Amino acid sequence: MSVLFPKVNKPREWDYRPIYYDEEKEARKDKKLARLHHGSFREEHEKMQSQKAKANKQQNRLVFWLVLLGLLLFAFYFLL
Repeated sequence: MSVLFPKVNKPREWDYRPIYYDEEKEARKDKKLARLHHGSFREEHEKMQSQKAKANKQQNRLVFWLVLLGLLLFAFYFLL
């Protein structure tokens, strides 16, 4: 039978499901992503590190100026 009537495969069926825009679903999805993004540990850690670095830099400047002032006062006291 296969010689007279060769087997022909059926074409694959096209299973198309249309996607409709659901505004409420998109809003929920955006809120969920915003909530997850807001609680990002890495971003919070980097933010805290930059704040610490900035505070440390300000503290170093203050120490530098105080030491410089101390040296100047010491020099004027003993040299004059």
